[in-house]
Amino acid sequence: MPVHSGRTLKRTCWGILLTFLLGGIVDCRLTISVPGPSIVDAKVGSNVTLSVLYTGATDPVVEWMMGILPIVTWSIGSSQPPDIPARFDALRIESDGSLTFRDVQLKHDSAYTVRMSKSGVGTDKATFTLRVFDDIENVSVSVVPVKIVEGTDAFSLRYSTLQGEADSVKWYFNGKAIENGARYDMGDKSLTIMDPTRRETGRYTLDLTNPFSSVTVDKDIAVLYGPDAPVLAVSPQKVAFDSGDSLSLSCGADGDPAPSVSWVFGGVTLPVSPDGSLNLTNVQTNQSGVYTCVLVNAETGDRLERNFTINVYERPSSSPVCSVEANGNEDLQYRCQWTGGDPEAQLSFPALNTSSSGSGDFNLTVTATPDLSGKAVTCTASHPLLQQNCSVTARGPAGFLPLVSAAVDGDGKLVATVSCDSMSVPIAMVTWSRGGQVITSGGRYLISPNTTVLSILDPTLDTSDLGVYTCDAANPLGRLENNVNLIGPKISESSLLNNQEGTVVTLSWETPRTSIITGFEVQMTGPDLTSSSAGSQPRKPRTDEFRTVQKKPGDARSTHLGTLDPESNYRFRVVPVAGQRVGEPSKEHRAGPGGLSGPAIAGIAAGIPCGILLLLIIIALIVFCACKRKRRQTRYPVSRAVEKVVTTQPNLNAPHNLLTGGLKNVDGPPDYSTHEASSERSSTLPSMVPPLPVRMATTV
Repeated sequence: MPVHSGRTLKRTCWGILLTFLLGGIVDCRLTISVPGPSIVDAKVGSNVTLSVLYTGATDPVVEWMMGILPIVTWSIGSSQPPDIPARFDALRIESDGSLTFRDVQLKHDSAYTVRMSKSGVGTDKATFTLRVFDDIENVSVSVVPVKIVEGTDAFSLRYSTLQGEADSVKWYFNGKAIENGARYDMGDKSLTIMDPTRRETGRYTLDLTNPFSSVTVDKDIAVLYGPDAPVLAVSPQKVAFDSGDSLSLSCGADGDPAPSVSWVFGGVTLPVSPDGSLNLTNVQTNQSGVYTCVLVNAETGDRLERNFTINVYERPSSSPVCSVEANGNEDLQYRCQWTGGDPEAQLSFPALNTSSSGSGDFNLTVTATPDLSGKAVTCTASHPLLQQNCSVTARGPAGFLPLVSAAVDGDGKLVATVSCDSMSVPIAMVTWSRGGQVITSGGRYLISPNTTVLSILDPTLDTSDLGVYTCDAANPLGRLENNVNLIGPKISESSLLNNQEGTVVTLSWETPRTSIITGFEVQMTGPDLTSSSAGSQPRKPRTDEFRTVQKKPGDARSTHLGTLDPESNYRFRVVPVAGQRVGEPSKEHRAGPGGLSGPAIAGIAAGIPCGILLLLIIIALIVFCACKRKRRQTRYPVSRAVEKVVTTQPNLNAPHNLLTGGLKNVDGPPDYSTHEASSERSSTLPSMVPPLPVRMATTV
């Protein structure tokens, strides 16, 4: 055998020997192993075993400790029973050294250590954790503090159980898991929320679990807050209210709980509606002012106040009135009035002065300049409830006619009045004179306070009181002089118009503008007038003396008289009266069958020449036709150069009436020098039918 082969065999034998030697040494060392979990969960009242296995020794000594407290020591295989304290009577050591708990209790919940030892073999140990759980029951969650107010430092949720403990605790807010952080701190059986706000109001959920049970508890948390800044409103929405209006004030603010609302005015708390609104009806100006809304959180006691100003005004009466007066001889005083109202309206004349204003009754004096004459100056009137304007135009005296009137006073005396209203603005001051002598108020002359009216008391109506009077009107914008010639009662013209039946006449008249007249007497001659209902009664005999049948006031200018007898003749006239004095009557006007009226006479006068001319034309035509017939009987050659003349003969058999229709009688021959009004031509003018081919011209 080779040498190296021998060496290899030797080495192999030594290796086998060492292996057996080493294996015997390992098998002789004590080792503990745990066949199951080292953390053991057990339910109260159950049996549970902390199982161990050992190798490398026989009948080692077993020692169990609960934490650092020994609870049992025993030699495995010994005939002596284990030494177990009385208080751990629920324990039993198994033959393999395992520890069994019968009817395990919460007090057995702990960490356990098992140690085995054998002399000459060594020592080994293993650890266990025994967790004993009971069913979780009667879980409650409390809040500290009870009232959680926004802005406080923190609040906590704490839970407790009457039975059972949880090995897993989770918190949720509105279904979302809560994690530790800057705002949330989860401690032992508690959850703390830092700096709470109204956002933390909601549902908090506690989830407790252990290996044998689980419980979920909800807790609704309200973080109290408010009242926040209120929202104030008025209905209807108006800057200012009219006296007599009705309105409602509302005040609302967020808060938990909802804050109560009250209103205070002038230190007095006012009654409000259930929703906190303040309703005011028929408000007056003394209800203007500051209304305070008071908001109170009943839970926190927080209070907040806000003010609301209500303006109640009274409108000024009617509309602003503008006027202008003379202030001396050179100045004009413009005035604007808008009385009443609370507060008073602010008034100004921007066109005259932009910086000057007043309230209620405002006057502004300016120098009268030509450009102000005829210029409309506007007053701007401003009130909190409305704005209005008024205008006034100043004018100097312009063209005018003095007006004359007359009346009888209470003593039956005549009073003649001359008005010299120049329509100037301001009213012109008038100076009266006659024959260069200034008239002053006193005696028989009376001048009105504004100087525009001159009254003459009991004028004599002769040259001493009649004649030319002069009024000199002047205001700061100019002056104008005018004359009036005062005359006695007089009728300037008159006319008469009767109806076709001759039963009613209309008498019209005019007077000079400056005539002194207080009334008129309508006079007539002839039978008495009767009413339409008394037509069957006999009339009084005819009389040729004028008698008064009507009296008319001084402003009358016409009258109707009837019922007349169509077969009787009448004469009418108008007599002007000034007090007890009678003026010259008007001309006389006739009516009735005893004569033709003026228009009828004029028609006849115009028809006579026309009839004569028509008769001559007819004779000429007859002669012409006869001559032509004779020429036809003797036929002579006719030159072609002679133009043919075609004539149409009239119908000689047609009647030729010169005058048709009736004419009314007049009281004398026609007066061609007097032109009566067309309304007096009540009769039908003559009518005639001339031959068709004849043209004629009539000259009257």
